[in-house]
Amino acid sequence: MTKTKTKSAAALPLGTILAGDCIEEMRRLPDACVDLIFADPPYNLQLRGELHRPDNSRVDAVDDEWDRFTGFESYDSFTRAWLSEAQRLLKPGGAIWVIGSYHNVFRLGAELQNQGFWILNDVVWRKSNPMPNFRGKRLTNAHETLIWASKSEGSKYTFNYEALKSLNDGVQMRSDWVLPICTGHERLKDGSGSKAHPTQKPEALLHRVLVGTTNPGHVVLDPFFGTGTTGAVAKMLGREWIGIEREAAYREVAEARLARVRKYDRDSLAVSTSKRAEPRVPFGQLVERGLLRPGEVLTSMKGKTAKVRADGTLVAEDVKGSIHQVGAHLEGAPSCNGWTYWSFKRDGKQVPIDLLRQQIRAEMTQG
Repeated sequence: MTKTKTKSAAALPLGTILAGDCIEEMRRLPDACVDLIFADPPYNLQLRGELHRPDNSRVDAVDDEWDRFTGFESYDSFTRAWLSEAQRLLKPGGAIWVIGSYHNVFRLGAELQNQGFWILNDVVWRKSNPMPNFRGKRLTNAHETLIWASKSEGSKYTFNYEALKSLNDGVQMRSDWVLPICTGHERLKDGSGSKAHPTQKPEALLHRVLVGTTNPGHVVLDPFFGTGTTGAVAKMLGREWIGIEREAAYREVAEARLARVRKYDRDSLAVSTSKRAEPRVPFGQLVERGLLRPGEVLTSMKGKTAKVRADGTLVAEDVKGSIHQVGAHLEGAPSCNGWTYWSFKRDGKQVPIDLLRQQIRAEMTQG
């Protein structure tokens, strides 16, 4: 159940929308307590007057009080304060995403570097259905920019490369993302039928961010929570979340939204990982467990053979060593992946030894 709190909690307030100013609420949280921060701060649009369509109807643009600053100096001071807290709150292996438009993203990027963050990528979110430029005096503003940065230059960070590749139909994910703006059934409305928030982000955008740069159980903080897109996607994906929002109307909408969200089952939350990220299984473990027996003969695709020894090494012709060393020697090659090179015979068929490794890995990840 979603809760709204106005005071700091003794324990980390997971699954909670903290009511108040983002800087003050961030200061109440302990050091190094979150894995990822997703921040959609005020844009500082500096609008001058109302905006109308060609038919003279008024555009529901961002003209809320929370987006008003006296000037760049005021905005930069605000940015400096909340990013300083963000730096403190991130774990050593944590990272931050900030999103903005041309009005503020360059100032955000500079302050990120001033605070010691290390920029990993800037991502262009190209909107497939952008709002036109009604005045016809500029190009249609069809994109926003996200900056992804680690806590510091040398810090480790979560990056699920294979998962993002899978999301992109098996092709390496690029830094230009074509996604629609929030419309239709996803666009939340208030009691009068108007947009509940002028800059509600699509869940597809947060899905990509969280699948790519967090793991189940990670804690995600959104200091500009709005109507709760970050929390909703985090909850579905099995991530913990904390939101901060000062506007009561947005909190009310977010609470109702989050109450409807259900977490995906465990199997559905699993994502593709790289081979390097999988648990290491020594070949000797196959012998220890009796999956292969000492004296059993392994065969290569080219018909080369080697005999398994009790210590998990192989012997063939005039060479003995690991599955990789023996394979490389037999092929006259500088290296060899023994897991894909060797097979064994079962029921009259040759079976790759890598299938036995995958069997053990599956057991290791069960629980």
